[in-house]
Amino acid sequence: MTNWRAVGIGFVVLFVAGALATGVPIVGHIGAGLIGGFAAGYVAGGSFASGAWHGLLAGSIAGVAVAGVFALVVGVLGVAVGGPFGGLLGFGGILVAGIGIAVLLAIDSAIAGGIGALVA
Repeated sequence: MTNWRAVGIGFVVLFVAGALATGVPIVGHIGAGLIGGFAAGYVAGGSFASGAWHGLLAGSIAGVAVAGVFALVVGVLGVAVGGPFGGLLGFGGILVAGIGIAVLLAIDSAIAGGIGALVA
């Protein structure tokens, strides 16, 4: 059974850390995934698989949310600078890159979630 409280806590930690991690693209997002996944797994407790599941959910949801927010911001700025075509390119480019970030956050969040559950 999914503990949505644990997923929510992991999501908040991941969303905030992921938003702050944009200054350090690779290392920052890996660290955000590890911290948020660990938090989700720790709160969920149970077995390694349970913690990994909660970390995976938190990481994937937060990755999609961070990507969506940044895609909207870049799309609006693209319209202001480059017109409609600039906004479309900015939005699409960030959204595609955001899918990669979501996968990155989900993978390491699942591993850290399993470890967090074992520690709990």
